[in-house]
Amino acid sequence: MKKLLTTTAAATALLMGASGAQAEGKLAIYHWFEYIPQELLDKFSAEHDVEVIMDTYDSNESMLATLKAGAIGTYDVAVPTDYMVSILISEGLADEIAPGELKNIGNVKDAFTDPAYDPGLKHSIPYQGGTTSFSVDTAEYAGDVNTTDVIFNPPSELHGKINILDSQGEVLALAAVHMGIPQCSTDREQLKALNAMLQAAKPHWASFNSDTAKEVLAAGDVTVGMIFNGYAAKAAEARDTLQYAFPKQGWVNWMDSVVLLKDAPNRENALKFMDFLLEPENIAAVTNFARYRDVVTGSEAFHDPALAQEPEGNPPAGIEGVFVQACDAETQAVYDKIWTNLKK
Repeated sequence: MKKLLTTTAAATALLMGASGAQAEGKLAIYHWFEYIPQELLDKFSAEHDVEVIMDTYDSNESMLATLKAGAIGTYDVAVPTDYMVSILISEGLADEIAPGELKNIGNVKDAFTDPAYDPGLKHSIPYQGGTTSFSVDTAEYAGDVNTTDVIFNPPSELHGKINILDSQGEVLALAAVHMGIPQCSTDREQLKALNAMLQAAKPHWASFNSDTAKEVLAAGDVTVGMIFNGYAAKAAEARDTLQYAFPKQGWVNWMDSVVLLKDAPNRENALKFMDFLLEPENIAAVTNFARYRDVVTGSEAFHDPALAQEPEGNPPAGIEGVFVQACDAETQAVYDKIWTNLKK
C-alpha cells in the first residue's frame, strides 16, 4: 500500500522519525507541489513493492533550507532546478551515481547528457523543462502583455493586481533581464539600481505567492501573475482570457532534475525510481500532467497531442530566455540581502 504525504506535518514527521524511512520497501521524495500525477506514484509503488512518502515545497530556496536544517539522511531524492542542482553538489548534499547504476540513463537525449550544472549527470537525471514568466488577464488589461514592464513598471490600472512568485532565483533573474544587466553582477551601481527598481515595484504588487499562483489567476483575484508555463496552461483552462507572456526583454528558462541525495536512507529504491522516470511512457505521464517538457527519447509517442499547440509551451523564435545562474558565495550574499529587503 502506498502512502502520499504532502503537508508540513508530514515533513515534521519525516524529520523527527528518519529511522522509519530506513526500512526496506520505502522511498522518501522531496518534490515540488502539484507536479507529478498520483497515478504514476501508484504505478511505481505497485511495480516495485515500495511505499512512497512524499513531501512538497514551493521554491528551490525553501528546499535547500530544509535540507541544510537537518533533512539530509531523511529524503532519498529531491527535484531542484538547474542552478540549485549545482548548489547541492557544491555543498556536498548530493550523492554520486556510479557508472552502470542507472540502466536507462541512455534514454536521455544527447543534448542533455552533459549539463553545466551536473557534468556527465553524475548526481541527477533531467526531469522536466519549462519557462517562468507571467500571465495577464486580457479581459482586464488591454495593453502590451509581452514586456516585463507589466510587473516591474506596471501601469496604474495594474497597481495592486499583481502576484509575484515567492522564488528568489527566478524573481531576481527576471528583474536582471528587465534591467538588461548580468545576473550575479558585482557592479555596485547595477546592484543599487536593481534594488531600487524592485523597491519601487513592490508597492504595486498584491502578494508574494507560489503555491496558489495558478488559483489566484484562475479565480480572477489578480490580473497579472508571475507563473511557470505549465501552471499557466492549467490556469488558462479555467479562465480563457489569460495570456502567458513571452516578454521582448526575455524570460527565465529552467530544467528541473531528480537528484540522488547524500545519505539517502533508501538509496537502491531511489535509483529504481530514477530509472522508472527514464522510461518514455512514465516520464510522458509527468509531462502530460504538469504541461512542461521532458528530454527522454521516445516519450513523444506518449505525449498529449495538445502539447504541440499549447501557447504557454511554445516560445516565439527570435527571443531567448535565460537560465538562473548560481553566484559565488560573496555575490550571493548581496542578492540575499536584496531579496530579504524586498520581502520585508
